[in-house]
Amino acid sequence: MASRVAVIGAGSWGTAVAAIASANAPTVLWARREALADQIANQHENVDYLAGLALPEKLDSTSDVRAAVDGADVVVMGVPSHGFRDVLEELKPALGANVPIVSLSKGVEQETLLRMTEVINDVASGHPAGVLTGPNLAKEVLQGSPAAAVVAFDDESIAGDLQTLFSTSTFRVYRNDDVVGCEVAGALKNVMAIAAGMADGMGFGDNTKAALMTRGLAELTRLGIALGGEPITFMGLAGMGDLVATCSSRQSRNRHVGEELGKGRKLDDIIAEMRMVAEGVKTARSVVALAARVQVEMPIAEQVVAVLDGNVSAAEVIGNLMSRSAKAESHGLS
Repeated sequence: MASRVAVIGAGSWGTAVAAIASANAPTVLWARREALADQIANQHENVDYLAGLALPEKLDSTSDVRAAVDGADVVVMGVPSHGFRDVLEELKPALGANVPIVSLSKGVEQETLLRMTEVINDVASGHPAGVLTGPNLAKEVLQGSPAAAVVAFDDESIAGDLQTLFSTSTFRVYRNDDVVGCEVAGALKNVMAIAAGMADGMGFGDNTKAALMTRGLAELTRLGIALGGEPITFMGLAGMGDLVATCSSRQSRNRHVGEELGKGRKLDDIIAEMRMVAEGVKTARSVVALAARVQVEMPIAEQVVAVLDGNVSAAEVIGNLMSRSAKAESHGLS
């Protein structure tokens, strides 16, 4: 069991994971803003992202990122993909030797097309890198609703230790050694949630949503397998489970962006109203570029990018997808 955990990033999910970890080990949560760090440490609430939900009194917080990781046995990175590298480079001098680094970020680095564990290997080589992922909505987890997740590491011993660290009476954690598959699924499901939200915004029903989610699962499976992931991963919590939650929930930021696009609103106006990051907006172009690199078809993701770039309207997406040439359902999956 870890004797000290550092969670880097006090957004909604980083805060929830810090609360989970604090039930099993002393935990400190890093917040970029000193006022937020003080609020979490002294008032035991993150009003900015999880207003009204009490945090454990024993959860500590700081705005000094190096102090947060100094002496930590486990470092959890809850920073969005576009800021992940910079924060990791900032804290690296304070990292202890061989400390495992767990990514919560469900994105792909825009410039390099690297997954977050690849960024970890690039910046902090020698540190075991893995992910905690699954269908986890922060508010529900903090409220104690039963939930499940996957911790994925190449090293089964590390995965087992982290499984224990993150498990509570209401949060069940499974192990997986398919880091690639879990990461790809987590990044791409956000893009599919934007597509599902577009369908909601245009007033389509359950048939449309089911078709988008199912074909979206086919896309993320194709890409994941091409990058070295295991097919079975995409049927589990990191794949289908997270896809269902993100495409369906009113709490999903990515689904919300898609819904507003489906109503005909401009992307800049939607983003300006949001306090939290919708990773799918940042990741969509990178995912499509990554798919092109390995020659994988991603028609839904490509249409999402076209809408985000302002090249087509959400209303035009349906016609573009429905008029594609007929194919076998298992096309590209074998």
